[in-house]
Amino acid sequence: MELLFPLLLVALLVPMFLGVRRQKREAEKVTTMQESLKVGDQVTTTSGLYGTVVDLDDTTVDLEIAEDVITTWLRQAIRDVRTEDETTDETVTDEAEAGPVEESAEQTETRLTKD
Repeated sequence: MELLFPLLLVALLVPMFLGVRRQKREAEKVTTMQESLKVGDQVTTTSGLYGTVVDLDDTTVDLEIAEDVITTWLRQAIRDVRTEDETTDETVTDEAEAGPVEESAEQTETRLTKD
C-alpha cells in the first residue's frame, strides 16, 4: 500500500513529461521552418490558403495568392512549405479534362427511381 502513491505519481508524470518533450520538438521544427522561409517558396497558411512568398520581413511574409494579388501574413501563420511533389498532386487528371459524361435515359431512370 505504501508503494501505490509513488507508483501512481510515476505512472502519471512520465507520459506527461514525454508529451511535453514531443510538443517542444514539434514547436522547434515549425519555428525553424518559419525562420528559413525564402522568396519563391510555396507555402500553406494555418487557415489553408496556398501562396508563394514574394517578400519577407522580420515578423511578416507577403504571399502572392493569385496573379498580382499579394497579402501580408505574420510568419507564425505559415503552417508548412509545400514541395514540388505536393503541387503536382493538385493538377487535373486526363479523365477530368475529357469533359462531362452523359448518362443514358435508362441510367437516369434507374438513378431517379432508387429508393
